[in-house]
Amino acid sequence: MSEKSLDGRKALVTGGARGIGAAIAQALARSGAAVMIGDILDDVGRDSAGQIARLGVKTGFVHLDVSDDAQWEKATAATIATLGGYDILINNAGIEITSLISEVRAEDARRMCDVNIVGTVLGMKHAFRAMRPGGPAGKGGAVVNIASVAATIAFPSIAVYSGTKSAVDRMTRVGAMEAGKLGFGVRVNCIYPGLIPTDMGMQLAGDIVKIGLAPDVNAAVGSVVEQTPLGKLAEVGDIANAAVFLCSNEARFITGIGLPVDGGMGM
Repeated sequence: MSEKSLDGRKALVTGGARGIGAAIAQALARSGAAVMIGDILDDVGRDSAGQIARLGVKTGFVHLDVSDDAQWEKATAATIATLGGYDILINNAGIEITSLISEVRAEDARRMCDVNIVGTVLGMKHAFRAMRPGGPAGKGGAVVNIASVAATIAFPSIAVYSGTKSAVDRMTRVGAMEAGKLGFGVRVNCIYPGLIPTDMGMQLAGDIVKIGLAPDVNAAVGSVVEQTPLGKLAEVGDIANAAVFLCSNEARFITGIGLPVDGGMGM
């Protein structure tokens, strides 16, 4: 794939302030795309946008709670106005609240559903409306939803999170079918990342210790590594490279798939 395989493209990355989202935003920018960061972490998000600006591409930041339909509408309009178009959505924003099923709190389950499920489908909704013929961007595009290896394995303590990421997988496939059949010119795919030592990933490891499923964080991480054929954790760059590929012309005939980037853990 060429270094500038996304020249002229315009992307919105949700949850782009840090972690996987920030890595994807940087990778898109290095590939030539203009990038808008959407996040609820205003200061960190602006810092991430500032780092992208130093790469010499157009960028910006917009406050975005992905569970709020009105905020999606504003973020989409801001992306088009700031970048001069919109043809890539990275639906990355998500939360994980660890709990054994016997201890799940209804409010935690609802919050994960709001962010991970409702947030993802609202992102597709507004991307489709903007990118389809006659929309304010109107040139088609690519949507990449971030699911999780948790959608493909039975891992204790993350039942609700796993359910929400399974929903992301199903919505991806329905979205791809609708966008194709209706002539929107939008491809829709998702990625299943493995465990990554981001803030969220290490929080999960710590939570596993707290609820008694591992004696310490090293053991918790080690148990994941043992289940991974490649014998190591994923890195944020691994997910970012996959996202760039799925947005590129090299993937122009790929839609409706879930791409595992998990070292074989979910096979």
